[in-house]
Amino acid sequence: MDDTPLLDLYTFGSTNGHKVAIALEELALPYRAHTVNVFAGEGQAPAFLALNPLGKIPVLCDRAADLVLTESDAILLYLADKAGRLVPASGRERVRAIELLFLQSSFQGPMFGQRMYFSVFGPDVVPAAIRRYEEQGARVDQRVDQLLAGRSYFLGETYSIVDIAFYAWYFASKAAGFDLGHHAHLAAWYERVSARPAVQRGVTIPAPLPRFPPRRRAVAG
Repeated sequence: MDDTPLLDLYTFGSTNGHKVAIALEELALPYRAHTVNVFAGEGQAPAFLALNPLGKIPVLCDRAADLVLTESDAILLYLADKAGRLVPASGRERVRAIELLFLQSSFQGPMFGQRMYFSVFGPDVVPAAIRRYEEQGARVDQRVDQLLAGRSYFLGETYSIVDIAFYAWYFASKAAGFDLGHHAHLAAWYERVSARPAVQRGVTIPAPLPRFPPRRRAVAG
């Protein structure tokens, strides 16, 4: 009998890859993790481009369903539905969960990604871009803090894939030197999610985050 897991995760030690690894660990679904070092150009290898023509991680292959799936939040929703956990099955709360996943993918992810690029990784210092995306990052924090007021998790008292989606970017942002400021609801939520064993495992699969260069600070003017 072949005991090889039917789920294959192609990933790297970065935010969107860690999202999916956390979900797989939380759901206890058997899987194999394959490292694709996109910074070393492995995302442009022909075999990987056959899975995702954009050359991005993560990619999930479900051989039982003959399915190749890209985009981290789509993968989170697929896995949660497959396992019947971490997302409401129907009704208003499911619609709310999908809305919040879209918010993460259209607002937090792009703004934090650009902030990380211009304030940490970019080869050139562009003060206007640093200011802009630090301001946008602050807007994200403010909105998330509002969403978490009076509740333990994004969907109330129930932990879900929405928390996983937002957490991965906050985990990387804190590692890069961005703090949660005076946002008490956000900070409490972050510590709550960080304490989960599956989260602690997921942020090391297939590798921990890289060491970040010193953060550049926005300047007045």
